Amino acid sequence: MRPTLPRLAATVAISAGLLAPAAPALAAPAAPVASPDGLTSALAAVPTKVDRQVLDSLGAFAPAIIGSMATPGPDGKVNPALFADANTLGSNPNLPPQVREVWREIIDFLGEPGKRSVAAYHRTNRLPVAKKKAKPGDPEIPRGPGAPRIQEFLYPTIGIGCMPESATGSLGSLGGGNSLGRALVTAGPQKAPAPGPKRGQVGYVYTSLGTGPAVNNRARPLIAQWLNLDTGRTGIINLRRNPKINATDGPGTFTAIASTGRGRVLTVISGDVTVKTKSKRVVSCGIVPVIGIAYV
Repeated sequence: MRPTLPRLAATVAISAGLLAPAAPALAAPAAPVASPDGLTSALAAVPTKVDRQVLDSLGAFAPAIIGSMATPGPDGKVNPALFADANTLGSNPNLPPQVREVWREIIDFLGEPGKRSVAAYHRTNRLPVAKKKAKPGDPEIPRGPGAPRIQEFLYPTIGIGCMPESATGSLGSLGGGNSLGRALVTAGPQKAPAPGPKRGQVGYVYTSLGTGPAVNNRARPLIAQWLNLDTGRTGIINLRRNPKINATDGPGTFTAIASTGRGRVLTVISGDVTVKTKSKRVVSCGIVPVIGIAYV
């Protein structure tokens, strides 16, 4: 099921309205359970807050990415309007420094620095090292032999009302019950997430922190829509419950493996997560769309 641009834009606008000016209060996330593909410590690296300004600014770019997928450029590849939109949104002089930093990462990825980085990655099999400085509260990605090669999405997001029992009232309130969401991508070949992406494939992982285990819901899926900037290929895939990762006690973890081909892959994850609560209720909730960049 493919969301239309108006629906996605409405989701962004409504979601932004539900956020408090400060970072939303979130319940303590459930600890991830050991997984056989080495993702445990990565999922346990939890960001401490969601940045409202990043969500507002980057959320406006999500419909542009999906629109570019639906309308290729004159050469049959990437619509040039995508690059124009990124430069327009990212050059707003009123953006705070932390938001400009994220936009610079996107614009570099879309342009010549990204082309050079992906070429270097293909030569050395080493992911580009992020130039930005780690800030207090940033999650620490595990490194070293045996650690999954992870590329984080650009910012953490939230699921609106994914934890209704943690908010005021039986079904929660606009100010509570939200879950912090974290998305990762792994480029193959590697084992994470199980059964593991092959060369030219990526593995997507979305975790709804603080919730119970994931539940598959075909009527209200969580989806990843991707665009390979170097080939023009596009695709859409549903993320589903992974029986090998946090499947019994949570947090709700959803994965998918997509055949994107090698190159620079730009992704939007949007839609709904469905999880069990502590009282074993099944809850479906929409997430604020989150954007990821990956070298494959």
